[in-house]
Amino acid sequence: MISKLMEALRLKNFQLKTKLIITYILLTVIPMAVLGYITYYQNTKAIEEQVGEYVPRLLNQANKNIENEINEIGNLPNLIYNSSDVMAVLRANPYKDQSSMLQDQFTVESFLSRTYLGSNNTNILGAFLLSTNGSFISTRVAYEGFDFNNTLLPYGEAHDLGGDTKILLPNEVNLTFEGDPSYMLVVKEIVDLDNRENLGTLFLAVKLTFIEEILQDLDEEERATMWVMDDQGQIIYHPLQKKIGTYFEEIDDYPILNGSFRTTIEKDRTLISINQSAKQQWVLVHSIPITYLTEGTDVVKTVAIIIFLILVVITTLISIIVAWSVTKPINLLGRIMKDVENGNLYVKIPIDSKDEVGVLASSFQSMISKIRDLIKKNDHIEIRQKEAELYALQSQINPHFMYNTLETIGASIEDGESELVVDMVAILGRMLRFSLSNKDKIVPISLEVLHIEDYLTLQKFRFEERISFNIQNDYEHDVYFTPKFILQPIVENSVKYGMQKRKALKIEIDFIHEKSEIKDPHIIMIVRDNGPGINEEELKNLNEFLQKDPMINRDSGFGIINVHARIVMMFGDQYGLTINSAVDKGTEVMIRIPQLLKKQVRNGDE
Repeated sequence: MISKLMEALRLKNFQLKTKLIITYILLTVIPMAVLGYITYYQNTKAIEEQVGEYVPRLLNQANKNIENEINEIGNLPNLIYNSSDVMAVLRANPYKDQSSMLQDQFTVESFLSRTYLGSNNTNILGAFLLSTNGSFISTRVAYEGFDFNNTLLPYGEAHDLGGDTKILLPNEVNLTFEGDPSYMLVVKEIVDLDNRENLGTLFLAVKLTFIEEILQDLDEEERATMWVMDDQGQIIYHPLQKKIGTYFEEIDDYPILNGSFRTTIEKDRTLISINQSAKQQWVLVHSIPITYLTEGTDVVKTVAIIIFLILVVITTLISIIVAWSVTKPINLLGRIMKDVENGNLYVKIPIDSKDEVGVLASSFQSMISKIRDLIKKNDHIEIRQKEAELYALQSQINPHFMYNTLETIGASIEDGESELVVDMVAILGRMLRFSLSNKDKIVPISLEVLHIEDYLTLQKFRFEERISFNIQNDYEHDVYFTPKFILQPIVENSVKYGMQKRKALKIEIDFIHEKSEIKDPHIIMIVRDNGPGINEEELKNLNEFLQKDPMINRDSGFGIINVHARIVMMFGDQYGLTINSAVDKGTEVMIRIPQLLKKQVRNGDE
């Protein structure tokens, strides 16, 4: 997968160090960043969910407290039934004189001040009792704008409220108090309990500070905003005085009635929690920026980002150092390989680590050493082989043999044996052609046999009856092949040492074709003579020469060693010469070569 990604990002041709750094970043930095982001996102989401579930419960309780407070305020007008004097004034007929009216006014307004504006009701700004006998007013502070001609509240007329307490908001009346405090107007119809006649209407102006006091217990968050509005969006209470009485248009866009949801206000993500009271249908709203809720998480996020960046820098430096430490020996090894490619095999790799690169360097160093040894060995073998071939060529035309042969030919001419001379010259010419033909290193056995037969024939012309030979002629000489010129040095030794004593020398040459299921088939050439033989010590030394490195022993001066060395170099040390000899009984030389067919020889040449 990583290789496909690198190929897709066209990183395939980048340096190994760059790939290691990029791979490290892909495998460490990105997962760390993703993990950090997921952790921050989940923590933020969990905080939002907790606040979103917790705040609506508080709002519901706050709404209940507000309704309980309003219920208590709504019961305050009933205190007027406890005053018989006030009820008597309200039941009285229209006043006949001014003094009675003032006396009743004092009585009622004293009751209003004592009952509603006492120290226990600091939130009541004023009490207004409107009846058919007049209006009775008692306020805590100065006021203005109370419009008694308001169509909703006609002065001096009865208001049929069905026994309920009505709440009027500030925008519904033109009543203002000194200091412009926020208030609501509690309206209660006063009914004569004896005859159910309407005696008037009591208005209590109550400051909304009780809502603020209730919400203060909830408003623990400094940046949270809470306000109360009715189900039409008219704001009843708001921390900003100017918004009281205005309409909150967005209420129609709120997706839920009770609960929490996220929205965006002036580009700030905000968590809105709302709760609607059951009786008054007032909507209590709690708004707080989400960034404020997640300030603690944001601090953790900031710290985490700083730590993350520090870790990225540190780990990147570590990755660069690691990549450099990994690629440095590889680059060094690459440069050394380049030197080897250019032919410098005498290099030393200064890498001694035990890791994969160290193992590779060690293996490469070992390979170079083996290549050097093989090259030396091949050079040595090639030189020795050339020397052996040169020696063989030099031996093919033995000057002493040529001199003796020409001397024999000359004697025959003097004796007038022209036919013999013709035969000897023909044989000698055929031998010279065979010897001087260097095109083929491997020849059919028939040619090798013909050559050695010519050699022995010429020797017989010279020594006449003292020498005789017998060559096996029923062998398949034309089918199998042999290295060229391997019989003559053996036969020359037989003639050389056999003719040193005055006895007849007999040379026999046989061929044996051995077949084995285990080994490859091979051919054994046996050169046997009845010469003086080799004593035991010389035979031992000679066989030791043959068992050792034939190239080292090639300088021993024996042509027989040269033949053995050539066969070993060509076919391996499982082939070669074996010598058996006994003093005064003769010598037997066995030449073992692999079975070579014409097809095999041609493939070998190719």
